[in-house]
Amino acid sequence: MKKLAILFSFLAVIACKDDSKTIDIKESISTETENTIVRTNSYSETKNAYFGNLHIHTSWSFDGYTNGSVTEPDDAYRWAQGESIPGGGDGTPLKIKVPLDWYAVSDHAEYMGVFKNMENPDNPLSKLEIAKRLTSNDQAVSFSAFAEVLDDMNKGISDKNLSDPELAKTMWRDIINTADRHNQPGKFTTFPAFEWTSAPNNRNLHRVVLFQNSKGIPELPFSTLDSDKPEALWAYMDNARKNGATLLAVPHNGNASDGMMFEMVDSDDSRFTKAYSATRMRNEPVYEITQIKGTSETHPDLSPNDEFAGFEQWDYTLSALTERPKNRKGSFLRQALLDGIQLDSEGKGNPFKYGIIGDSDSHNSAAAIEEDNYTGKFGMENNPQHRLEGVPGFPEANNQQIREFGSGGLAGIWAKENTREEIYNAMLKKETFGTSGTRMKVRFFGSFNFDATSIMKDNWLENAYAIGVPMGSNLSNANGKSPTFIVHAIKEVDGANLDRAQIIKGWVGANGETHEKIYDVALSDNRTDGATAVGNTVDLKTAKYTNDIGAVQFFTSWTDPEFDATQNAFYYVRVLEIPTPRWSTYDAITLGIPIRNDIPATIQERGWSSPIWYSPNY
Repeated sequence: MKKLAILFSFLAVIACKDDSKTIDIKESISTETENTIVRTNSYSETKNAYFGNLHIHTSWSFDGYTNGSVTEPDDAYRWAQGESIPGGGDGTPLKIKVPLDWYAVSDHAEYMGVFKNMENPDNPLSKLEIAKRLTSNDQAVSFSAFAEVLDDMNKGISDKNLSDPELAKTMWRDIINTADRHNQPGKFTTFPAFEWTSAPNNRNLHRVVLFQNSKGIPELPFSTLDSDKPEALWAYMDNARKNGATLLAVPHNGNASDGMMFEMVDSDDSRFTKAYSATRMRNEPVYEITQIKGTSETHPDLSPNDEFAGFEQWDYTLSALTERPKNRKGSFLRQALLDGIQLDSEGKGNPFKYGIIGDSDSHNSAAAIEEDNYTGKFGMENNPQHRLEGVPGFPEANNQQIREFGSGGLAGIWAKENTREEIYNAMLKKETFGTSGTRMKVRFFGSFNFDATSIMKDNWLENAYAIGVPMGSNLSNANGKSPTFIVHAIKEVDGANLDRAQIIKGWVGANGETHEKIYDVALSDNRTDGATAVGNTVDLKTAKYTNDIGAVQFFTSWTDPEFDATQNAFYYVRVLEIPTPRWSTYDAITLGIPIRNDIPATIQERGWSSPIWYSPNY
């Protein structure tokens, strides 16, 4: 019998050009009419969990095209709804087992659609000398040409032959129209989006820019060729708001930024101010904690006492070579959360007050989140032999990077209904959670008014909202009490059981130093000591596992035993599943080859809630 563990353990913004022209597009389907709100059948005051991705590329992205993608934005939205779409590589069709609730194509703003248009012999782009190389059937030739373009782009060098603003406007308009066409309020939600691809010196500063709807969208997306500084992107976003747009940005891949993503100075090397913090948080409320190119929660070097800190560490910069990052601090979210509350305690605001999501970064339209249905990041990886044994023409070091790709993650959104307005607003409020691809559901509430009986009441959820705050919120007014938190985690319906639920706490000490501590607040299988492993049921000969161990759900409350009302703090939940086969193990069994020993054979999928913050000044 499956076991259930229930424990009671008590800016300075730099100037940018005025993009005042907007695209005037009427939404094809909307739940909103003037002065009227129409609710869908999915509406719930206590909210539902909706899973999706907003970091998805197609062949309209320069790197997607060069690396074998044959799909377009329309294909991406059809795939997310459960349809079969063309695959690259060996041509095997791509199809998700369980459709998603929402999706956003976010092709790169830089040279949007240019490489794809080189296929058309009637397009002048096809006559360019570099077009012959980029469209070559020889993967090594096309990748070499792509690497040259990417290297120049990361240096801020624009190829005028590839920079046709009219083509960019057309492709961007088509992306917006395609998103509108697939949006079905209450059933399937889409968002217009693009990726700003800043990577100075090949250090990742990328952001996905997401629009709530198609109202007031600038006629051109903002490119790193316009500026590689985040402050310039935020200025573009603020200007778009003045023209009627509703938008936010989502940073990602801090692990590949070599310390730049959460650096403690702005782009001009100036120390943060309260105005800077407010500007950053106004524009980017959530952060992508995991995706195909690794997980950036924390690193063993930063959290040596965290036995689970080494999960899916893709340890490279964005160089076409295999350059390794040198700086851990500034690259991982937990340290940024610590730095943020330290800055806040000094009166400088909190520039790193991020909610959490997971995401994909697939470049073949299909978010390959299912370990046993993995189709790779790029079209060329659709062939499992290429994923494990190497892409023909690629250096072995680059093939190893591909083997170390994870399957990507999911963004979980707690929203009242599956519509653009509600899902977008949940991101703004940070009532979000991220997973490594599993569809476990994670809820997290905090209050100074909860007690040990709070979770025993039939109306516990309504009560949690009424007298507490959900993830992504602030706790205030301690009044001599310690905060109590409610954690509710439910396993994926047809997925693996749960191993444990943890609360990670960070705080600022009396002398301004930061600390972190991990509390096991729920353990499966009647364990009382988190040092005891849950076990492992994976059969490496068949790539199968059983749910003979672990828990179906955790539902517990926990009171901070070391709370100090004078100290700034944050809390977030991490939930781990029991071990399951990694995608590479499934591929090895499919191919009938030995499981590789240079990548993990099994993983413990996991989910992370957005934090809850406390400050004596809230």
